[in-house]
Amino acid sequence: MPKGYWVSVYRTISDPEKLAAYDKPAAAAVAAGGGRVLIRGGRAVAYDAGLAERTVLVEFDSFEQAVAVRESAAYQEALAALSDGVERDFRIVEGTD
Repeated sequence: MPKGYWVSVYRTISDPEKLAAYDKPAAAAVAAGGGRVLIRGGRAVAYDAGLAERTVLVEFDSFEQAVAVRESAAYQEALAALSDGVERDFRIVEGTD
């Protein structure tokens, strides 16, 4: 079964306090749902779109699991804390076998 991935690229972080308030409950929701954070921030070189503010990559055992965690009550609470503190491109993608 192909794995599922959260891919999130931050365009801007307008409120670092909201991002900090989001980080802990989001990490807890991901861990509770079996997700593994592979990339969070770190060094990056942006070429095409120039979006190098922050990149996060989370791996799940399946695409369905990735979607379920995104829709979970725990993650929705984390999103409420994040509110409008960032502008990002967040998507869930299915990996290859």
